[in-house]
Amino acid sequence: QVQLVESGGGLVQTGGSLRLSCAASGRTFNSYVMGWFRQAPGKEREFVAAISWSGTRTYYTDSVKGRFTISRDNAKNTVYLQMNSLKPEDTGIYYCAARPGPFRTSPELYAYWGQGTQVTVSS
Repeated sequence: QVQLVESGGGLVQTGGSLRLSCAASGRTFNSYVMGWFRQAPGKEREFVAAISWSGTRTYYTDSVKGRFTISRDNAKNTVYLQMNSLKPEDTGIYYCAARPGPFRTSPELYAYWGQGTQVTVSS
């Protein structure tokens, strides 16, 4: 069982930066692939980024490559999403998720979810 709590969302202007954090409980945090997803109003939840259990492999959706960086600190049971050069289309609720096993982009394949944190990018 893993419980996830996101923080770090907020309102930022276009071109600004935010750093999201996801704190996990559970002794097996370092065995899970961790992902970030987002959901804009009226849209489906979409994959943003993921990181392997060791932190050596990262994956990004094309729209955020070069702007977002996912990282994790297994000693602190925390995963981060550094978001730079933010755009209005990045607006949405950002969710942290965890799954055992290999990397996947489909949200249905992630077993554990946080409550989400709102990110709003103004133009």
